[in-house]
Amino acid sequence: MKFHTRKWVKPGDLNANGTLFGGRLLEWIDEESALYTIIQLENPKVVTKYISEIDFKSAAKQGDIVEIGIEVVKFGKASLTLRCAVRNKMTREIIVSIENIVMVNLDADGKSLPHGKTQVELVKDRLSKD
Repeated sequence: MKFHTRKWVKPGDLNANGTLFGGRLLEWIDEESALYTIIQLENPKVVTKYISEIDFKSAAKQGDIVEIGIEVVKFGKASLTLRCAVRNKMTREIIVSIENIVMVNLDADGKSLPHGKTQVELVKDRLSKD
């Protein structure tokens, strides 16, 4: 899995226990999933359809740097299914894992739109095609 984004856990990200609030972490995961999908499908209109079981394995605390890793599980007709892991950058300890996040490609009217993609493309490879 490639880790694409790093976040620094700050005081405003903490829960009443002094650890990273799960809702904040899920917000970061959802945003990273959307950005990854937008880049892969080359369409800024995508939505999160489904997130499977969220397995919290360890906590993060103030000052920790967490990394969010995303990889493609499957290309659907109008969707992209992702897997996600979040880990502590310094210790490499897994904080949370999610097996399936389904993102849907949309048209201008908000309806699902087939994307025609079948494999991961790197932006640098798209640019070299011109």
